[in-house]
Amino acid sequence: MKEAVFEITENRPLTENVFRMVLSGKEAETLRPGQFVNIRLDGLYLRRPISVCDAEGDRLTLIYKVVGKGTDLMSKMTGGRLSLLVGLGNGYDHEKSGGSPLLIGGGVGVPPLYMLAKELKRSGKDVGVVLGFSTKSEVFYEDEFRALGCSVTVATADGSYGKKGFVTDALPEKYSYVYTCGPEPMLRAVYAKITTSGQFSFEERMGCGFGACMGCSCKTVTGYKRICRDGPVLEKEEILWQTQG
Repeated sequence: MKEAVFEITENRPLTENVFRMVLSGKEAETLRPGQFVNIRLDGLYLRRPISVCDAEGDRLTLIYKVVGKGTDLMSKMTGGRLSLLVGLGNGYDHEKSGGSPLLIGGGVGVPPLYMLAKELKRSGKDVGVVLGFSTKSEVFYEDEFRALGCSVTVATADGSYGKKGFVTDALPEKYSYVYTCGPEPMLRAVYAKITTSGQFSFEERMGCGFGACMGCSCKTVTGYKRICRDGPVLEKEEILWQTQG
């Protein structure tokens, strides 16, 4: 973990409430697919954790959804500098992918899969991508995944674009391994449907973001783990789903 200052070079909407922020800073080159950064915002006590969409050279791309005071503040930024904690989280292990990995993302769980897709394509993998959204107006980054050479399927819950239904309704017949990120109900459904092993990136509320407060602890097969420090990526075989209700 390291604190670094980044310069905002771009900040624009992709959909009505999803934004892409591009930052410039030398620490971008140290980031890996599946990791996240913690952003300090003036006037707010807690930093805001945002997953890494892409990092290459000194360019860092973050995609975030406006859901509260912090992200609303971010959406109004047109320049300036931000203090980020970088190097947070374990990230995805791309070496377990096999020859035809499948990437499954739902909503703002889509961004961390983009950098992973780039890495997998560079190593010669045949990458399939399934993206899930509620409706057509919420779809983003379909073209960016296609530009990498990935096979992309989009599912919308209301059927307004792509395949009608959820990501689990759009899975291909064959794949060697699964990487996924999204809301927990989606992750549960993917877990129950896939036929291979995989890695699941969890979205949890985080206090400190680096394991000190224990606020994002969850029980696994091997004991309690902190999503911010020991995750956010967990292997399929170590996940224990908490009882609903």
